[in-house]
Amino acid sequence: METKKINYTLCPKFEKAFSILGKKWNGLIIDVLLEEHGQRFVELSKTIPMLSDRVLAERLKELEEEQIVKKEEHLYVLTDKGVALQESFASVKRWSEEWCDAKEA
Repeated sequence: METKKINYTLCPKFEKAFSILGKKWNGLIIDVLLEEHGQRFVELSKTIPMLSDRVLAERLKELEEEQIVKKEEHLYVLTDKGVALQESFASVKRWSEEWCDAKEA
C-alpha cells in the first residue's frame, strides 16, 4: 500500500501574526492595554515591572509600526487592529486557566 505524503505549508499571515504576538513581552503589553485602555509609559512600566524601560520602549515602537498600538496625548492605546485581539486573548486566558499550573508561572 502506498502512503501519500502531505506537504504542510505554513500560512505566511499566521507566521507573521506569531512573529508579532510571540515576541517576548508583546502579549503582556497588549493584554494590559486591553484591560486598562490608555496608559502612560510609566504606568505600563509599573504594571509590568520585570520589563526594563528600554525593552518596553522598543516593544511599543514595534507595536506602533505594526499598527497595533498608537500614542495619543501621551497615552499608549490600542488601534482597532489591536482591539481586535480581545477575543483571541480571552481564549488564551481561558486555556491558561485550565492548562497552566500556577506553580510554574
